Amino acid sequence: MEVTAVATQGRYDSWDWVSSYLLLYSDTGRVWKQYRHEDGVGRFVGNTNSEAVVQNKLSHPVRTRFLRFIPRDWNPSGWMGLRVEVYGCSYKSYVADFDGRSALLYRFNQKSMSTVKDVISLRFKSHQAEGVLLHGEGQRGDYITLELHRGRLDLYLNLDDNRLRFSSGRVAVTVGSLLDDQHWHSVQMERFNRQVNLTVDSHTQHFQTKGEGHSLEVDYELSFGGIPLPGKPGTFLRKNFHGCMENLYYNGINIIDLAKRRKPQIHSVGNVTFSCSQPQLVACTFVSSGSSFLSLPSAASATGGFSVRFQFRTWNPDGLLLSVQLNPEPQRLELQISNSRLYLTLHNSGRQKSEVSAGHRVNDGLWHSVSLDTRNLQITFTVDNEPSSSIELWEQLESKGSFYFGGCSTMNCQHQTPAFQGCMRLIFINRQPMNLNHVQQGLLGNYNELQFDTCNIRDRCLPNLCEHGGRCSQTWSTFTCDCSGTGYSGATCHNSIYESSCEAYKLIGSSSGFFSIDPDGSGPLGPTQVYCNMTEEKVWTVLAHNSTAPVTVQGSSPHKPHIMKLNYSASAEQLHAIVSGSEQCQQEVVYNCKKSRLFNTKDGSPLSWWLDREGERRSYWGGFLPGVQQCSCSLEENCIDMNYFCNCDADADTWANDTGVLSYKDHLPVSQIVIGDTNRTGSQAVYHIGPLRCYGDKSIWNAASFYQESSYLYFPTLQAELASDISFFFKTSAPSGVFLENLGLKDFIRAELSSPSVVTFSFDVGNGPVVLSVKSHLPLNDRQWHYVRAERNVKEASLQVDQLPLRFLEAPADGHPRLRLSSQLFVGGTASQQRGFLGCIRTLTINGVSFDLEERARMTPGVSSGCPGYCSGSSSLCHNRGRCIEKNNGYVCDCSQSAYGGTTCNQEVSVSFDMESSVTYTFQEPFSVMQNRSSQASSVSTESSSRAREDIAFSFVTSQRPAMLLTVSTFSQQYIAVILAKNGSLQIWYHLQTDRSPDVFSPALNNLADGRLHRIRIHRVGKNLYVQIDQDIHTKYTLSSDAELILIRSLTLGKVTRRENFNEKVVQAASKGFIGCLSSVQFNHVAPLKAALTNRGSSLVTIRGPLVQSNCGALAESTSHTLQDQTVTANKDKEQHGSSTQNDLAVIAGVVTAVVFIAVCALAVISRLLYQQRRAQRSSSIKEDNRHSMYTDYRTEMHLHNSVRDNMKEYYI
Repeated sequence: MEVTAVATQGRYDSWDWVSSYLLLYSDTGRVWKQYRHEDGVGRFVGNTNSEAVVQNKLSHPVRTRFLRFIPRDWNPSGWMGLRVEVYGCSYKSYVADFDGRSALLYRFNQKSMSTVKDVISLRFKSHQAEGVLLHGEGQRGDYITLELHRGRLDLYLNLDDNRLRFSSGRVAVTVGSLLDDQHWHSVQMERFNRQVNLTVDSHTQHFQTKGEGHSLEVDYELSFGGIPLPGKPGTFLRKNFHGCMENLYYNGINIIDLAKRRKPQIHSVGNVTFSCSQPQLVACTFVSSGSSFLSLPSAASATGGFSVRFQFRTWNPDGLLLSVQLNPEPQRLELQISNSRLYLTLHNSGRQKSEVSAGHRVNDGLWHSVSLDTRNLQITFTVDNEPSSSIELWEQLESKGSFYFGGCSTMNCQHQTPAFQGCMRLIFINRQPMNLNHVQQGLLGNYNELQFDTCNIRDRCLPNLCEHGGRCSQTWSTFTCDCSGTGYSGATCHNSIYESSCEAYKLIGSSSGFFSIDPDGSGPLGPTQVYCNMTEEKVWTVLAHNSTAPVTVQGSSPHKPHIMKLNYSASAEQLHAIVSGSEQCQQEVVYNCKKSRLFNTKDGSPLSWWLDREGERRSYWGGFLPGVQQCSCSLEENCIDMNYFCNCDADADTWANDTGVLSYKDHLPVSQIVIGDTNRTGSQAVYHIGPLRCYGDKSIWNAASFYQESSYLYFPTLQAELASDISFFFKTSAPSGVFLENLGLKDFIRAELSSPSVVTFSFDVGNGPVVLSVKSHLPLNDRQWHYVRAERNVKEASLQVDQLPLRFLEAPADGHPRLRLSSQLFVGGTASQQRGFLGCIRTLTINGVSFDLEERARMTPGVSSGCPGYCSGSSSLCHNRGRCIEKNNGYVCDCSQSAYGGTTCNQEVSVSFDMESSVTYTFQEPFSVMQNRSSQASSVSTESSSRAREDIAFSFVTSQRPAMLLTVSTFSQQYIAVILAKNGSLQIWYHLQTDRSPDVFSPALNNLADGRLHRIRIHRVGKNLYVQIDQDIHTKYTLSSDAELILIRSLTLGKVTRRENFNEKVVQAASKGFIGCLSSVQFNHVAPLKAALTNRGSSLVTIRGPLVQSNCGALAESTSHTLQDQTVTANKDKEQHGSSTQNDLAVIAGVVTAVVFIAVCALAVISRLLYQQRRAQRSSSIKEDNRHSMYTDYRTEMHLHNSVRDNMKEYYI
């Protein structure tokens, strides 16, 4: 029957009931499968008393003959008591049994069948991982094949002509997993034209066929169960299906019914029967990797020696499969999985041993067969169908005692390998089959932590819960995500490793250059590369396109126009996100014309136009509102001929210019330009479309003020079933309040200030409430901005507050993964209008979506848009990671987390070194111990989602080579070294694993020891290393390991005197030291140069050799900026006038004048700064109160820095 629900009740009038249970089903009563809900949870909620009926509806019905209830928990004051009712209905079954050498052929009434729509459905079960279910092909090249391959279902579909049927280039769509489990699986394929849906059980793949074909043309017949070779009866092209099919329908035709009634359309090949008589291969499951074992006695062997055969399947890369004591003593034989291979080891007396290996990736979840035989003075070892391996013996071996499978009892264990966790079946000892039913009944052998009659394996990577293209791998009990190369990090590759905007990069202290930004953070859009121009007061995001040079157009007409399509460095969705998230965007359009009009003077219709980002035609040129067909000169009232709205419309025989800046955001960027009036004699046009330029980040300072406890903002229900990240800033003087809350029927998610110094993140996904709390040593209701980031996914939950230690909690492996919410999202309060928040919230972002608090606040009583205070505006009062602190009559900048100084954290902190100089910063306690203290209890796997990260930034000026710039060393012999090689090139050394050679990267092969200022930024996340030199594009490298730095000991700038296990080249650079200027050095949250200048007596800082505070960094930067700005101005002037061939001499003269002017300005600036430096050196001392104002509260940071967890996002303060 088809079971849709089950209901349970306790024993009548008693204290006996079952509070939770597992449900197993089978159609034979021999091989059982555990029922799991859609979210993978297998446990059912039972009763809380003996009389109430608890009904559980099945999320997907099962068609079965037998049900088994396995009690897991019951009333502790009573015993197990269970009354059961099953809900469902009968259904009709048409079954065919294929023996691996048979097939059914459905022959068409005509030569070929051409369809644009197909629906194929069937159910099947098999114990084989390979076999063809369905195949059809046409002489023109169309084909369809549905095939079991490695326990998965592959669909090959081609609607184009002239394609090879089984070429290596054909692409399969794969659905399902572990389909060789001897249980029924449902398959449905729906196709309309090129759109295809393929469903196996509850997993669906939607895809579109390649090519241009829309119909499937199959000749003569469709075959089911195999692909018979024409003209050769009983011969098949590929491995046939071996198993049972049920209710097989092709476009509404019941194939099995036609076969049973022997209709002429059906031709049977081989022996096809109509009852399912498949052999039942009974398996057992080894549940625990620590305590599961099965011991079986040795059957007598007539030929001497012994033999063992069995099959197993597992996901684990390590585990003990078999062990047996041998005669003569003290020898023993062990078979184990190690690093996904099988190793057979014979332990002799003492420490001698013989070993052979076989197999490859035997932890792939498929069944593998193993055979051992000790006859003829050798041990023969065979895996699957591979060639045998053998161990030669000096004497015949006999087994002593029992064979231990999967592990061993505590008394007999002599190994440290974890026990096998997986399934076994078909166990033979000395060619005698072992009856597992007898083992379960206690009649044979012994066991512990085993499940009989079922292989309870599950594919935790189906569906793939790794986001953003992360690669899923699994063990028996969990899965991990490999995020390398995705641009994301975290347990499920949820978090972007990039900032969301150029504005955000500036807030963490970056300078102008090429950056990857992720405009929607953890949302579906990926990162894109932009140029961030931070030299002006506004931070500009610049996106270039494929047409950067001016384009000359001739011979175009309205009927045959010139068309240029602009392709940007970002996708359309990314462009939309960047533009909509910016405060303002603009794009310059330059149109130089000679007898080339923009508008027809007779009827006003456009002769040239451009397309916006949606592909809509636009004909305004410049700052006018959409729909006004005019140019900028009309707005400024300076057109050459005031009878026209554009200079080019005067249609003069001389060069004219219409330049405008498009600034209507909803239309940007320009996607295409069309020029249509250059086909007349002497007609010519030269146009140039500038890059898209945007400034401002609307989300960073989007804020709302809550001044009534009962007030709140509401938004649509949070869409966060599998993963959610919530980040925001708050400031308040209230002792408590709820930041946000979203409720479901039972599930909920909430973030709140639970006390003046504690932030709490709590949620329930069906496994019971989970609470994470971060307690600050200082009150959080101090009317200053504080940062909160909470994340929850199927693997773990975390909470970050400011720079306090990150709190982690691992999710249960078999718990409910989905957060099901139904109410609105409440911000600043709750649905009950109690415990509301009083204060300001800004920059609220959930799953990459920025919430517009200001807009919603304008229409909500008790809430106002914006937030009062000096530190609440979009102007950057404090720079380079400096934190703005509100005061009663103003503000101050806390520069303790910045490598810069000054009242606004924008002054370079520079020090001049000579060959003997060095600064060593010693960490108060092993850094990574503090860093991971909160996560050790959760023992989260870091196999593929490492939390290792470093952020290094510094500037330097030198002419020395080789030179040692920076080293970081640990107590565990790891190190990072940044050096200049003999040729002056930059080298970065990472030695993370002491048993391997260090990784060496040379991002700049040119000579950096050139006496100029160079800025270096190094950022690592796991295996990914990102390096930026000056304003170049970030370069990505891949490390050989994602290991964390364990027990960081010290950071050294300049000469290294301590003997380290450095490479020879690093040692040479370390001995040479550094001669020159180091400036604004930052390692994660530590600024060692500032520590050296402000804490000379501190035990954390050791200074060797002469160390002189200098302004060399500011001097070099000022000189380079002057040259750069003058060059940019000259280039811009040259670009604007270079389109006219009439002004070449003027341009040359202008350039010469500009160069002379640059030289004079540079000389003046250098002279002035050198004079100031000389005066500073004559000064007797630096006043202590000035130094205190430059480096506010840095000593406080010296005591708190070890509690900081490195996180790119934490520096938004």
